[in-house]
Amino acid sequence: MSAQLPTQWTISGVPVTVKRSLRRRTVALQVRDGAVTIHAPVHVPVAFLEDFLDSRREWVEHHLMRYAARPSAACRTGRQEYTDGAPFLFLGELLTLRLVWSDKTPLRVENDLFLPVEIPEQALEEWVRAACLPPYTALLRYYAQVLGAGDRLGTVRVSKTTTRWGSCSSRGDIRLHWKLSRAPLEVLHYVALHEAAHLLEMNHSPRYWAHVARVMPGWQMHRRWLKENGQTL
Repeated sequence: MSAQLPTQWTISGVPVTVKRSLRRRTVALQVRDGAVTIHAPVHVPVAFLEDFLDSRREWVEHHLMRYAARPSAACRTGRQEYTDGAPFLFLGELLTLRLVWSDKTPLRVENDLFLPVEIPEQALEEWVRAACLPPYTALLRYYAQVLGAGDRLGTVRVSKTTTRWGSCSSRGDIRLHWKLSRAPLEVLHYVALHEAAHLLEMNHSPRYWAHVARVMPGWQMHRRWLKENGQTL
């Protein structure tokens, strides 16, 4: 049976459903793509369920974001939807595209990103490439410092190459692809660390991978995600 809530609970804009059962003895929380469900015994007060949900809000938001980052039907074909109201993942935040008749540059207002309806794809790329440079720079500076190579980092740039997610030159100049801003944050962090480690070793020797593993022991799962899902970004 489903409970009647005094007000509709939502997390990240997703409605929360409460399902009660006579046979259930514990409270459980289930998160799926676009759905949040609390399973509870019939006798548990609504106030308790509300506190239970609030205590796990960050966990729920994290999993909703991960579902949002998974390939949709459009993404599996390598296409981002450029329709009004389409979702767009940017640096761990789920934005909504808004198409407007305007010759002005793209504008972000909270979680809405306004694009000129005439050239939404071009405008979106231009906005992302400009918006992700400061956080990319901060991320690379952080990993360079952690690795003890902060003084070796050169210029940070945003790339759009079709063959590489990142690169590091012998001068310490690092490029990260703008589409990495659409990847899960842990994957972006892996690529940033991967390139920053080249400030110490300009190769993929065991010494190089030891630097990566020292900072990010689970780097293999992020590399695997990029190989399996990179074409959808």
